[in-house]
Amino acid sequence: MSERSDVTDTACAYRRTGIVPVGEAGGLKALTDREREVLLLLGTGLGNRRLASELGIAERTVKAHIARIANKLGQETRLQVAVVSVLSHAVLCGDPSCPCRHSALSPGAPRVSVA
Repeated sequence: MSERSDVTDTACAYRRTGIVPVGEAGGLKALTDREREVLLLLGTGLGNRRLASELGIAERTVKAHIARIANKLGQETRLQVAVVSVLSHAVLCGDPSCPCRHSALSPGAPRVSVA
């Protein structure tokens, strides 16, 4: 039986594991405009069929975009890419009135409710 870590251990999980899902967003600069669009939509949790419909492309093209995005960002799975999308939303989104740009990911910002 393994011991649970002490609840009082407040070290950041990123620091403890050495894994940072989003570093300096350097990999994001390598993405094309279309890949950035796909990445943003992937963060919404849509499946490939719905992504394809939203983008006006074939499902296999969506899969190809996601594979290229994962490769450029150094991620292994679609889920990891989706997490990067959510964590990087403020960097990726160009809509100045987007409520997510000032969401819970920004310290001190008001929380956005998703109902």
